[in-house]
Amino acid sequence: MTVTGDRTSWMIPPGRAVLIPAGIPHSIRMWGDVAMRSLYFPVSAPAPAFEASPCRVISVSPLLRELILRVAEMAALDSRVAVEARLMSVLMDELDAAQIEPLLLPLPADARARTAADDVMKNPADGATAESLARRCGLSTRTLERLFRAETGMRFGLWRQKVRLLESVRVLVGGGSVTDAALESGYSSVSAYIAAFKQTFGCTPGAMVMDAGQWGRESFHDS
Repeated sequence: MTVTGDRTSWMIPPGRAVLIPAGIPHSIRMWGDVAMRSLYFPVSAPAPAFEASPCRVISVSPLLRELILRVAEMAALDSRVAVEARLMSVLMDELDAAQIEPLLLPLPADARARTAADDVMKNPADGATAESLARRCGLSTRTLERLFRAETGMRFGLWRQKVRLLESVRVLVGGGSVTDAALESGYSSVSAYIAAFKQTFGCTPGAMVMDAGQWGRESFHDS
């Protein structure tokens, strides 16, 4: 699934969760058949995992997965009940220890740059040049680059590459081959795609598919 909010978009493949602080408006888009679990925590919940303000994608360990499923079945935890308080404590510890995944995409705030960003996200494989996109949005190429550097922390070319790689994750977990993922995300060379994927996510496309396959098609959304 894709979660968008707080000027950021996150791709959430199986085996991952997104932590969203209180008060952050967001939207969720499902790709295919998805089973999702949502957990809600009080603002005062005493956990380091909630002290950092940015939203973030985390890896769900087997233990964390079982904790989420158990808590979701119980519907609510009562801190006055000893066994439920212990369960909450272990859950908080696992959330705090979870590895942060680089599956996020910062979005520009400037309306013109955001129009260019939306165009790229709608069709990641489009080979339009930066000059063409900038002109389409009433910008010079130099201004487009300046806005993306200032508002996303990334050069426009690197930002567009990450859009394509995140799109390829969706194709991969949807059952597409590595070649399908490369072509549908705008890469003409599979080897170049694999190299960029590994540099960005720290693993090969095949490794991510194997990791996602361990979880079926479930995603977790913890707010």
